[in-house]
Order: sequence, then C-alpha cells, then structure tokens
Amino acid sequence: MRVFISADIEGTCGITSWAETERSTPMDYAPFQKQMTREVAAACEGAIAAGAGSVFVRDAHDSARNLDPAGLPESVRIMRGWTGDPLSMMSGIDQGRFDAALFTGYHAWASSGGSPLSHTMNLRNEYVTLNGVRMSEFMMNAYTAGYYGVPVAFLSGDKALCGFAEEMIPGITTVPVNEGLGGAVTSIHPAAAVKQIREAAERAVRHASDCAVPMPDRFDMTVRFREHPRAYSKSFYPGARLEDEKNVCFSSDDWFEMLRFSHFVLSDP
Repeated sequence: MRVFISADIEGTCGITSWAETERSTPMDYAPFQKQMTREVAAACEGAIAAGAGSVFVRDAHDSARNLDPAGLPESVRIMRGWTGDPLSMMSGIDQGRFDAALFTGYHAWASSGGSPLSHTMNLRNEYVTLNGVRMSEFMMNAYTAGYYGVPVAFLSGDKALCGFAEEMIPGITTVPVNEGLGGAVTSIHPAAAVKQIREAAERAVRHASDCAVPMPDRFDMTVRFREHPRAYSKSFYPGARLEDEKNVCFSSDDWFEMLRFSHFVLSDP
C-alpha cells in the first residue's frame, strides 16, 4: 500500500497569525514549524500502522521547506521545494499508483470566516469558485487526487474545512484542530492534535477504498481578483475570459487543463 500526504501549515493546531507561517519571522514561525512536523509525522505513523509500505510526503507550504525531515519516520520519502509543475501542492502524486491521499494542516477557502488565515493559493484574490462553490486548496487538491484515481481518506485542519470535506467526500476521516472566529482561533492542545491525527490516519487508511473523489463531468472556474489590473493581465491565458473588471473565468472537461490554468493564473508572480 502506498500513501501520499500533502502538508500545509495554516491549519496546524493553534496557528492564528501570518507571522506564524513565515520563515522570515522565526520567533513566531519555529513553534508551528515544529508542530507541523509533529502532525505530519503522526499521519505517517498512522498510515504505516495501517499497512502502508510506502509513504510519500509533499511539503506544500510557501517555500515548501518547512518540515524537518529528521522528525519523520525513517521509511518516509519527502519532496521539498517547488518543481514548477501544475500539480503544485500535489507534485509527486503522478509518480505511480497511490492507494490513499492524506491532507494535514489545511485551511478554509478565501473569504471564509472559518480561519483568520483563510485563502486560496495566494492573497491576491478575493475568492475562487469552482462549479459555483467557493474553492479551497483542499477541494482543488482533492480533485487532483481523484484525477489520478487516488481516494482522499483523511484531512486535518480547521473545523469549517473539515465540515466541507465531509460533505464532498462522505467517507473521509477528519480531525478539526482549530475553530476560527474573526481574527482568533480556538484550538485543542497540540499534543492532543498529534494523538488524534495518528489514530485517525490509521483508521482512514484502512478504509481508504470508501473515499473515492466524485469527479464532475465539467469544471467552470472563476477567480475574483482584488485588483482589476491583475485580472486584466491574467485574462490573456489561452481560453480564459474577462467576465468583468475583476473576474477571470475558464472552463474545461479536463481537470489537468484546470490545473494548468490555475498554475498560471493563481501563481503569485
């Protein structure tokens, strides 16, 4: 059994400030870098206990250089840094058949009140919709897993996102570690988060076959940018259209084409 783990930080237990997510503010960042590593290690341990012979971890936040590899089980393989391909936070999932995908430290979608750090890919858009639903990075990456036929079995992060995930994939196992309210977060104890993630990941991997991702026949995406000049610039992506001064739209029945659009239109540069 092969397991793929995509790890973010804004849904790590207790996190509430952008400074706690950034390497440039080490005093704030260090405790949550450590907690992120502990939570990913717990997910790895749970997967291994469930019979995973191979665990592939994708560091998927900011510089993609957050996890301390020495803090993970020795059998784990980890991808750090950005490849530059459209799979982004899911890079590596196309490298052979995986039996389950797990997501740790994920956060709510742009414009959601479920987290003070809610966003979708960057802070330059107000929100992104996919088939009329506000799209989170979890939603986007779950469809990428589904595109490669990989069930999405587990998610840890904020309560709002976990609730959405349970509606999207009814068989998924979730561990809500934070609950956002305005600019604040109420969380469980970090040690409790680690324990719950380890136990839940084991259960999730054992039942991964129940967590197939329901893939739509067609995808319609709208990116609502904060600044109209950026929307105008991004509207020149082949096949995209400028709906109004701030909305850039794109449609396809091929999910990889949607990823290609997202890669060029939602990237920061």
